[in-house]
Amino acid sequence: MQVTANRYFLHMHRRPRIQAETAAPAGAVVRRSGVPSPEFSRFLYTAVGGDWFWIDRLGWPYARWRELLASPDFQTWVLYVRETPAGYFELHRTREGVEIASFGLIREFQGGGLGRYLLSRAIDSAWDFDTHRVWLHTCDLDHPHALDNYLKRGFEIFRQGECTYELPDQPVGPWGGALLPSHPQQRFA
Repeated sequence: MQVTANRYFLHMHRRPRIQAETAAPAGAVVRRSGVPSPEFSRFLYTAVGGDWFWIDRLGWPYARWRELLASPDFQTWVLYVRETPAGYFELHRTREGVEIASFGLIREFQGGGLGRYLLSRAIDSAWDFDTHRVWLHTCDLDHPHALDNYLKRGFEIFRQGECTYELPDQPVGPWGGALLPSHPQQRFA
């Protein structure tokens, strides 16, 4: 199906003030992945993005995942809640700054404030990655609270516009083909 959605590019040029969300919720810890693992990264990508039509990397061969993850300019950070992966973010450093390339929570961990905490950690980690600018992009297909979370953490929109996507009729979900019920916040199901 063809879907037209608003796409937003956001950035910040200095580290924001530390906010209350930087305190770890009970049982939560964020750790940087120390070993490039295409299998684990693809799991995170589908577990978080499957509900939101994240399909760009699904066709990537193993070698392409490995190359990306092995780059010294790329980092993967994982949120664990009671030792269980709950979400993640990826940072990609280029001349334009550090992009928060992927960000999100697994379905069961959404709605309890972990997104604010994880985004605050992503921003701090991006600034610690030696940059002059942190940026990301989102669109109307992402979680309905994504844009608001980014704006509340200090990002500013620097470009926006409509984009047309060719998407499957249903989100692929983290269990592609297993008929998992649509995410309660999914607007294009």
